[in-house]
Amino acid sequence: MQTGGKDTTIDTLHEIRSIMDRSSRFLSLSGWSGIWAGCVALAGACVAYSWLHDPVYANADYANTGTYSYSEYTIIRFFILAIAVFSVALAGGYYFTYRKAKRQEQTLWSPALRQMLLQLFFPVLVGGIFSIVFISHGNMLYIAPVCLAFYGLALISAGKYTHSDIRYLGMLQVLLGCICFLKPGWGLYFWAAGFGVLHILYGVIMWNKYDK
Repeated sequence: MQTGGKDTTIDTLHEIRSIMDRSSRFLSLSGWSGIWAGCVALAGACVAYSWLHDPVYANADYANTGTYSYSEYTIIRFFILAIAVFSVALAGGYYFTYRKAKRQEQTLWSPALRQMLLQLFFPVLVGGIFSIVFISHGNMLYIAPVCLAFYGLALISAGKYTHSDIRYLGMLQVLLGCICFLKPGWGLYFWAAGFGVLHILYGVIMWNKYDK
């Protein structure tokens, strides 16, 4: 009888802890959201790569200088591509997260989600401002490392209000961003690795751990 009572108490404590987690953290993030975002990022990186090596968009004598320069029109095209990639990834992430929340009978727009988005917002906003400043000065080399580093900081900050696993993704993004600062000419490859490959790996892990 005592053993049974002890087991019941432990089960009750686990249930209480589960309820507290659901109320303080947003746990409906879907692994498919990460996979989708990674695939979209890789597709965008492929388009950007083709543009970077297309003489139609480059305005420099590559044979003499070894570098390309780009017109304002071309930079705007890259900016539009970035917005398109972000929008499609966000739309897919919302769909998969909404589907999981509905399956779990959880409220999507919860206080925990609002806190998580708030923690994400400020580092991403600062990173966006840094990127705009670099673009305004015609320096495109540091856009990728800035995006990776500040996005990683945003994930680390938001990890308090969702699955803690997201912090590890954030740490890897920051690490990639720091390395990319040392290899600025490889920005697109680091960008594809961070926003593409790491997101897919993270999504697969999350799916196996929480969705499957």
